[in-house]
Amino acid sequence: MHQPPEKVLQWDEESKADGSAPPDAHQGAARIAANDKRIINGETDVNQLVPFKYKWAWDKYLAGCANHWMPQEVNMQRDIELWKNPNGLTEDERRLVKRNLGFFVTADSLAANNIVLGTYRHITAPECRQYLLRQAFEEAIHTHAYQYIVESLGLDEGEIFNAYNEIKSIRDKDAFLIPFINNLTDPAFTTGTVESDQILLKSLIVFACLMEGLFFYVGFTQILALGRQNKMMGAAEQYQYILRDESMHCNFGIDLINTIKMENPVLWTPAFKEEIKNLFLKAVDLEYAYAEDTMPRGVLGLNAPMFKDYLRFIANRRAQQIGLEQLFDQEENPFPWMSEMIDLKKERNFFETRVTEYQSGAALCWNDDCKACQ
Repeated sequence: MHQPPEKVLQWDEESKADGSAPPDAHQGAARIAANDKRIINGETDVNQLVPFKYKWAWDKYLAGCANHWMPQEVNMQRDIELWKNPNGLTEDERRLVKRNLGFFVTADSLAANNIVLGTYRHITAPECRQYLLRQAFEEAIHTHAYQYIVESLGLDEGEIFNAYNEIKSIRDKDAFLIPFINNLTDPAFTTGTVESDQILLKSLIVFACLMEGLFFYVGFTQILALGRQNKMMGAAEQYQYILRDESMHCNFGIDLINTIKMENPVLWTPAFKEEIKNLFLKAVDLEYAYAEDTMPRGVLGLNAPMFKDYLRFIANRRAQQIGLEQLFDQEENPFPWMSEMIDLKKERNFFETRVTEYQSGAALCWNDDCKACQ
């Protein structure tokens, strides 16, 4: 079984006490060559960032740092006034907001735990680990954002934070994800065989393509639809920033998956692809059930059946991004206005859009005439 390369750098307490250098320093170990690095099962020193092999991962890390934001920078006063006004929102709109928060307040914690306790220790490319550290921090910011919204609106925290135990449509999505977390966080799990490497690859696909790349999109669309009607503008602004971050997480995950496939082609078997296809189909069904639960009646010009096409559209896109054939007959995006926020056909250009482009929270600007933004 594969042993983490960190072990190469360990030496006993007696050696450290007498000032001895670690073994490799005595032995004149050869310098690392970039070509020797591997995403998984690598034997090079994970503590040595350069020379770069996976420059795309480092570039995404830098982009994530440039896109830093904090929830409390967003003014929630209008949202608070609207929520407290008995006539401010319909009951269906209130249900939608609470169901949304009920899923998201724990979803990003699940994602963070999966990264910190699982994925990170099995990835042996330091450039990719560097991005995973940034991603884990962003997941913490997202959880903070949802808590900030809940606190600002004065919602029942027990109700919202326990929704993943008490609301079936939310519980079913989380129950789908948790086994894939448990696989990687099991202390006894190691990579190094075809079977274990496929378990890791499957988990990466579930989290990049199905959790961050599919399970979040009903909720994003709903809150952004509220924002388009000048409702819950503070929440919608935060969701825009979160959507941008999650788009990067998804793209990073897809690059990671495709590189593992390229370096380990033995993993991408017909049986494995069929298993992934079935997971995609299951995820679409779960997210559609969530859409029906959050919108039992039409609201905001949306209805649950519209999301059937949308989820199939997204699933086709995700499948093709990792080298699978499309799963459904050609579907069109029923929410063309979402392209103002993110164009799924041009996701890599999403960060160039003016609406959420900034370098730090102190420099937030929404004015198209601002000279500094041009």
